[in-house]
Amino acid sequence: MAAAADHVVIVEEGRPATAEHPSAGPVYRCKYAKDGLLALPTDLDSPWQLFSEAVKLYPNEQMLGRRVTIDSKVGPYTWITYKEAHDAALRIGSAIRSRGVDPGNCCGIYGSNCPEWIIAMEACMSQGITYVPLYDSLGVNAVEFIINHAEVSLVFVQEKAVSSILACHKGCSSNLKTIVSFGEVSSTQKEEAENQCVSLFSWHEFLLLGNSDETTLPRKQKTDICTIMYTSGTTGEPKGVILSNAAIMVEVLSIDKMLQVTDRSCDTSDVFFSYLPLAHCYDQVMEIYFLSRGSSVGYWRGDIRYLMDDVHALKPTVFCGVPRVYDKLYAGVMQKISAGGLIRKKLFDLAYNYKLGNMRKGLSQEEASPRLDKLMFDKIKDALGGRAHMLLSGAAPLPRHVEEFLRIIPASNLSQGYGLTESCGGSFTTLAGVFSMVGTVGVPMPTVEARLVSVPEMGYEAFSGDVARGEICLRGNSMFSGYHKRQDLTDQVVINGWFHTGDIGEWQEDGSMKIIDRKKNIFKLSQGEYVAVENLENTYSRCPLIAQIWIYGNSFESFLVAVVVPERKAIEDWAKLNNQSSPNDFESLCQNLKAQKYFLDELNSTAKQYQLKGFEMLKAVHLEPNLFDIERDLITPTFKLKRPQLLKHYKDIIDQLYTEAKASRA
Repeated sequence: MAAAADHVVIVEEGRPATAEHPSAGPVYRCKYAKDGLLALPTDLDSPWQLFSEAVKLYPNEQMLGRRVTIDSKVGPYTWITYKEAHDAALRIGSAIRSRGVDPGNCCGIYGSNCPEWIIAMEACMSQGITYVPLYDSLGVNAVEFIINHAEVSLVFVQEKAVSSILACHKGCSSNLKTIVSFGEVSSTQKEEAENQCVSLFSWHEFLLLGNSDETTLPRKQKTDICTIMYTSGTTGEPKGVILSNAAIMVEVLSIDKMLQVTDRSCDTSDVFFSYLPLAHCYDQVMEIYFLSRGSSVGYWRGDIRYLMDDVHALKPTVFCGVPRVYDKLYAGVMQKISAGGLIRKKLFDLAYNYKLGNMRKGLSQEEASPRLDKLMFDKIKDALGGRAHMLLSGAAPLPRHVEEFLRIIPASNLSQGYGLTESCGGSFTTLAGVFSMVGTVGVPMPTVEARLVSVPEMGYEAFSGDVARGEICLRGNSMFSGYHKRQDLTDQVVINGWFHTGDIGEWQEDGSMKIIDRKKNIFKLSQGEYVAVENLENTYSRCPLIAQIWIYGNSFESFLVAVVVPERKAIEDWAKLNNQSSPNDFESLCQNLKAQKYFLDELNSTAKQYQLKGFEMLKAVHLEPNLFDIERDLITPTFKLKRPQLLKHYKDIIDQLYTEAKASRA
């Protein structure tokens, strides 16, 4: 990348390879941090201050909203104010302390997005208690593991999840002493809790244990652990990412800085729609930001079928999405346009291509086609409630055609970002008005510096050559403090102060970063779910019918496919039982559609047996008659799969699997 790129500055030159380390490219910052990374003001010590200051400024503004269903009828959003939420957080915080949880101890929060989730989080912050999000998408025993690993003694639990916490209590009884429901608890649950020697409270009962005296709050420091957020681990066990008060707060300040650049700072007029999991960093940090600005946060009902109905009821001004949601939005709009007839579709296409062409030439969104905006494009905003002025996307890359479509929408700026839990969420973001950044994740946030490190074994060179490619490495003020109780894992990814992300990037001429590959064997699907592919392959290999399996997940898609080498006898036995012709012709049998379905069903039966998640199930398989071998460079001498080479070798087949799988689901 040219050193004179428009949007970044070099702060340190690259270095050639040594005997110990591969070569590394220059260190870059975004131009908004050219004189130094964004740092915290000296008077800020805890995210609790961000919230309590907002309460002083906006006590009667609407803060947290939800829709209530009565007699199968859903009502409008109802709200609690900043002062009401603040008083509840103080009471809950005081009640937590009454249960023997002291500053620095850990408190769990388990459940879907709702006002109580945030109030519990703020309650922990008020007392200097580390909150630990719990969720089960990391595996069947993940909740129990996290409670024990983080030594969680008190857990806030969604009403419908109380039974599941009680069911796993036996495995974590030495730590977990108190369970607090977000709602009510039944007499049966109370009795079960008593039998297990654990205290169980309803939300209202627990509120009565505390008081709202703010003068008794303990002093907090920037270096205190704000949260331990567990994420996928290559060892099969979740890793606890430690995020300090300082990291959370400086990330919030950087969000405000970049929103000023791309759109505007948010304020009391803004409404945020919360549906992405609060247990993950993305939505959590965004909500902390909005609540520091006096904005309102409205929660979905927790049912994907009614998500867009909730959006239309709330009419958010800022919408955070993942590619899968935006892809459905795009498909829905285009379907409506096509349903309007051929002439309407052609007129839309002409207008769309005209505006897109002007934006590619450098005209701003507002300048590209103001008349056509009113005639053709204004109604597209209605799909997101009609008021959204900012669209944010993360978790996985947006398909280019969807990103271009979202940038067309009048008065709605789009920023696509990239980040990890270890970087406190966003570490790169595109600039809404810079069209050349389509297809990239943008420039570094003002809290971090970034560089690429060469990956010789994959053919990526960061130090020399026309295009810099390599592993994305980060350092800065919003980075994590390490993995909880796992210094060994921390040392594997933090080398000489640089966090190695495992993602392969390519610098673009304008200073933006494009994600092109992954170094690790963990990847994300389009809905943001992590897939530990090596663990999955080990599980599927327990199916006695197969000899080898390679699983692939395209980050632009929401499901997995696989290339499978079946056991010859297994497929021949199937052929005889099912009266298939040529039972001794192995290659022909592998092409048999019925055989492919049989092996797919058997593999997914194995997946269910070992309790894999829905997104870990296979949607299509290709039966390969030839074993993966060294001669074709598909495996190493120690029989490990060479994933880049497998993808190159089977690319056409993988593309076909995705096409056929999507067609069968349509």
